[in-house]
Amino acid sequence: MKDILARYTLRINPVLLDKLGYIAEYEGRTKNKELEQMIKKRIADFEKEHGEIK
Repeated sequence: MKDILARYTLRINPVLLDKLGYIAEYEGRTKNKELEQMIKKRIADFEKEHGEIK
């Protein structure tokens, strides 16, 4: 089965990555899923203020 998820390499300060890991573990998520949730929230907030992104 072909993987339909896009992949993106993130370059990030190790301290920020560690803090993200702490938050993700606290929320019961992987770092990847925590980032996905953060991105979804940011997009929703942006679209609420500026309208839907087409």
